Amino acid sequence: MSGVEWGHLGWLVLTALVVAALAMAVTAAWSRRLRRVAVVDVAWGATFAAVAVVGGVVAGLLGDGSAWRRWLLVALVVVWGVRLAWHLRTRVLGSGHDDPRYEELLGGPYDEVPFSTIVTKVFVLQGVAVVVVSLPVLVGLVTSARWAWVVGLGVAVWIVGVVFEAVGDAQLAAYRRQPRSSRPPVLDTGLWAWTRHPNYFGDACVWWGLWLAGGVASGWVAGLVTLPAPLVMTWFLTVVSGARLTDRRMRGRTGWASYEARTPMFFPRPPRRS
Repeated sequence: MSGVEWGHLGWLVLTALVVAALAMAVTAAWSRRLRRVAVVDVAWGATFAAVAVVGGVVAGLLGDGSAWRRWLLVALVVVWGVRLAWHLRTRVLGSGHDDPRYEELLGGPYDEVPFSTIVTKVFVLQGVAVVVVSLPVLVGLVTSARWAWVVGLGVAVWIVGVVFEAVGDAQLAAYRRQPRSSRPPVLDTGLWAWTRHPNYFGDACVWWGLWLAGGVASGWVAGLVTLPAPLVMTWFLTVVSGARLTDRRMRGRTGWASYEARTPMFFPRPPRRS
């Protein structure tokens, strides 16, 4: 990456910060109106898509990079982000209550936590995370691919991630549609027999794939500089608001202890007998 390209990357990062800040400000107002923090889940994927689209337009105006990879990266982010936002829209807005994970994260229900704390711990944190995680995409928008085969490898990892996430979400939705009286206490079939969180694992794969296609394919320096992006996303999915919080909430449910003992939390492996 030349000095000019690094300078152009700075403009893209600034653009991403503005887009993320506007998106999270609107989402915070929406949250206050509904008295529900979980609406940020709907905005999460949509904000990534908005950052990618606006970044793609700005990068095109700056004139750097390869057009084919630029719009490939934008398309990958938009497909992932829009699917995720649409899926979570139905779940979040149709539930009538907040996600218990956020109550645990904030230390209480929405009405018992200062709004400033909610903004800082949720909306500011996630807005900054969107920009950090988007760095490989932003780099890929203003640079040419040094290794086309790495772009292909990244797309392959992205596909694995989308499949895990979409199929896992569909299997969970089908499980929840069953009457409580007749469904098993724990979903332990399909991808959920291979990992306790196939949707979170898929999410992580999507962003490791985008790191390969956008960061690493631009050169080793770009790959190292953007490495925090997939690490931050994986940290969010496993520690901050994902797998560990969900596991903590599920402990005590009938059948969970044996399911937890035989099924890995994150990385999939073949089902193991009890």
